[in-house]
Amino acid sequence: MRSRLTLLTLFSFVLSIFGTIASQAHASNADQTRGQARVIITFHHQPGPAQEALIQSLGGEVHHTFHLIPGLSGIVPEEALFGLSHNPHVAGIYLDTQVHAIDAELDNTWGVKRIGAGTVHDGENTGTGVKVAIIDSGIDYTHPDISANYVGGYDFVNDDEDPLDDNGHGTHVAGTVAALKNDTGVVGVAPQASLYALKVLDANGSGYWSDIIAALEWAVDNGMQVTNNSYGAGQNPGSAIETAFANADAAGILAIAAAGNSGNCGGKGNNVGYPARYTSVVAVSATNQSDSRPCFSSTGDAVELAAPGVSIYSTKLGGGYVEFNGTSMASPHVAGAAALVLAAGIADSNGNGRVNDEVRETLGATAEDLGAAGRDSHYGFGLVSAAAAVASVSPPVPPDPAVSIHLTTDKSSYISGEDTAAILTAVVQDENGVAVSGLDSAAFVTTGSLTSASMFFAETVTAGTYTASLDLTALADDTYSVETTVTDSRGLSATDAAMFDLGPAPVEPTTVSVDSISYTEEGGKNSNKHLNMKIALLDDFANPVSGATVSATLHHDSGSSWNGSATTGSDGTVTFTLKNAPSGCYETNVTSVSTEGLAWDGVTPENVFCK
Repeated sequence: MRSRLTLLTLFSFVLSIFGTIASQAHASNADQTRGQARVIITFHHQPGPAQEALIQSLGGEVHHTFHLIPGLSGIVPEEALFGLSHNPHVAGIYLDTQVHAIDAELDNTWGVKRIGAGTVHDGENTGTGVKVAIIDSGIDYTHPDISANYVGGYDFVNDDEDPLDDNGHGTHVAGTVAALKNDTGVVGVAPQASLYALKVLDANGSGYWSDIIAALEWAVDNGMQVTNNSYGAGQNPGSAIETAFANADAAGILAIAAAGNSGNCGGKGNNVGYPARYTSVVAVSATNQSDSRPCFSSTGDAVELAAPGVSIYSTKLGGGYVEFNGTSMASPHVAGAAALVLAAGIADSNGNGRVNDEVRETLGATAEDLGAAGRDSHYGFGLVSAAAAVASVSPPVPPDPAVSIHLTTDKSSYISGEDTAAILTAVVQDENGVAVSGLDSAAFVTTGSLTSASMFFAETVTAGTYTASLDLTALADDTYSVETTVTDSRGLSATDAAMFDLGPAPVEPTTVSVDSISYTEEGGKNSNKHLNMKIALLDDFANPVSGATVSATLHHDSGSSWNGSATTGSDGTVTFTLKNAPSGCYETNVTSVSTEGLAWDGVTPENVFCK
């Protein structure tokens, strides 16, 4: 099949008004009604119902309202274009011209072998699960070499969820990307990638830019990682389409596109088509079995990579296999190679939250230089090498975790001198002392005298610091060793040991603490003239502490303060009274607690009172 872009000039009076509209457009009689223009309209703000109503009020029809760009597409009467262009909310008006499947000529999978994909497969990387969207004429998902990898998609030509190919171009492209490795037929570059069909080309291999914008939106919304774009047009369709591709790139999608079949045998001129010429898209030229550029392959500064594009044997619409030529056949070799690099685990090295830029850089850096040294207008950086690209990707392996253990005794958990307990805290760190997160399991096993007191944390642990209680029953004074082993989600383990001294549970209290501070008011006409502040003490066995001397300072929010000192009664409390207390807020700070045989823990509980 060979299709060429045919152009239909719009009415001259429209062209004289709209500098932003391309000077030429093409459309079939079925898509263009006399006196109407198929357009893409962009706005200064995201369009909504009001903008859709505007188009309808002019006698127009809205086909798509986009969110990847602030625009919509549809059909508008030509006489309405002048007024629409002067609407202050309208940023630009562009003809919704057609694109065509880039020439695919009838002419085995030598290309897949040439770029080293088989070597990658031998290393058990087949692109499993990487999402590749084929933006094309659909996919024959019933083909036995494709069906297992086909996941879904959308038909933007017929506006339904069945993107079945009715042309054959998309099916051939899909087979080069991901035909199954099943010892029959052909094998794709990434034979276990997940294939999605976004049908934008009709049975004749033609489609509209507005449907391509919609397909890019679908790709972003559904988490596609790579798109193959083996279609194009010779004229720049305008900034709306360029912005759509740029926004998809910013969202993390790597767009691979055929450079075009508009080249010449002399290799002269800058004839790369669109969208391949956009900076956000990887333009792919074609090579033959001799690693040379065939005459048809487009040339220009935008060419970034080259790939096999002559006598490419791949899947055929309706079953079986067929050979095609064209940059349409070269592009999916690169899309498949990108899927292999993604499956290899390439990392986000620049911290922008996406890896499509790292994949693009890797493919260029590892390409086999052809033609003139360095990047050139025929081969770009050179012939894509799936083997070299994947070999250059080393998934980051965090260092083995180093474990430090700290054990303390928690006297509040002693019970009648019979049980003792230790609180164990493990901090899992890397070699730089940074806490490691994402552990699948952390097993803490005691050794020595505590063998019977093994303890395990929960199976799923996501923080970097873990604390648990280790109960030890009826132990005498001794020094014990605890050995800890931590296993992370990679199966890597680290072991460390710590010594601790655990004595018997005390039989007498050793500390005193301020259990509470409370306030009451009394006296005066409204019973709130004076302020009472009551402090209660408890020992570490939760008994009231009498005969303790308590010193405290009462602070007022005006900056005034009052000091006092008194002794607790038999109930373990002492009360201070501030006569004629002014209105405002008060806070008490205990400055000392002294009593024979007990040490104060130095803590004042939070307290505030306002009157």
